[in-house]
Amino acid sequence: MEKAFVYGMSVEGNNFTDRIKEAKRIKLDFENGINVILISPRRMGKTSLVKKVMSEMDVPQVKTVYMDIYDCRSEYDFYNRFASAILKSTGNRAEQILENIKRFLVRLSPKFSFSPEPNSEFSLSLGITPKDYTPEEILNLPELIAREKGFRIVVCIDEFQQVGEFPGSIEVQKRMRGVWQHQQNVSYCLLGSKKHLMMNIFQSKRMPFYMFGEMIYLDCIPTEYWVPFICSRFEKYGKRISDIYASRICECVGNYSSYVQQLAWNVMAETDTEVTEETFHRGVDALLEQCNSLFVQQTESLTTYQLNFIRLLCSGIHNGFSSKKVDDIYPIGTKSNVERIKKALFEKEIITQTKEGVFLADRVFEVWFKRELM
Repeated sequence: MEKAFVYGMSVEGNNFTDRIKEAKRIKLDFENGINVILISPRRMGKTSLVKKVMSEMDVPQVKTVYMDIYDCRSEYDFYNRFASAILKSTGNRAEQILENIKRFLVRLSPKFSFSPEPNSEFSLSLGITPKDYTPEEILNLPELIAREKGFRIVVCIDEFQQVGEFPGSIEVQKRMRGVWQHQQNVSYCLLGSKKHLMMNIFQSKRMPFYMFGEMIYLDCIPTEYWVPFICSRFEKYGKRISDIYASRICECVGNYSSYVQQLAWNVMAETDTEVTEETFHRGVDALLEQCNSLFVQQTESLTTYQLNFIRLLCSGIHNGFSSKKVDDIYPIGTKSNVERIKKALFEKEIITQTKEGVFLADRVFEVWFKRELM
């Protein structure tokens, strides 16, 4: 049965809404071999967007590969994930994958693990080490396969900012760029949710990946697109929500895609026939309760100055933090201390910087903080 709302995982089918412009552009880039750098905060739907584009690719000569490297901790962790994803996405059956390994990675003895469930996906363990293959050989694997098979490949790598955390990261990035920039049959879509790390990798002139591809920043879906989507989902399940309450769902969570779907589901779960003020607030309470342990964990190690800085942001103060007037409201110390506070909270992904000033990165965290710690 189709879910009413989806959150906490990639969204597809009828649960996906809008992103028409972005999807069209990314699909065009994929078809024409243009590298894409996609940056957005978490819970904004970047993974769902890329998977939607992948599912809609209708050019037989273009194969797409998706991999998530969030849990990769080293260079060769990445190479094993990279090679496995390439092989599984360019081979239809285990026999064909094994044949490709014998053709392109002859020095390996792969291990296949099959689930007892019929038609379920199998896992592939390659165990690549520096003794087996050099980084350059692994990085060039998709180009070798594409050239021999006569098609092009788009490799989508999610949470790419993790590469910046590898030991010897700069040298790793140099090796990647050095190989990938010469490939004629492969392009890359590199996704990331930690903006400051992604910006450092792709927009700093001293970094190997500077100007590697087209930069796309994913912003919030406007309320005008969310409202009909939310209303239609309620109607499909025999319930009613007014445009006003649908708009308030968006406003409450700052239009963050995953939160919109999560709050909409909570409100629906509290509603028998039609959304009321009471059921709306019960839905919000449920959302805050679901996020409570995470937010407690984020705040329990913060200093008094850092908590006071967050209180300033919740009070609507987003710049001019060094003035005496601001310090009289919530003390945050000297100008140099303010910079240290901002740096620490920025690295913890609690705050974000825009041209209008400093803001909390998570709107639901802000709602929770005002309720619990103001």
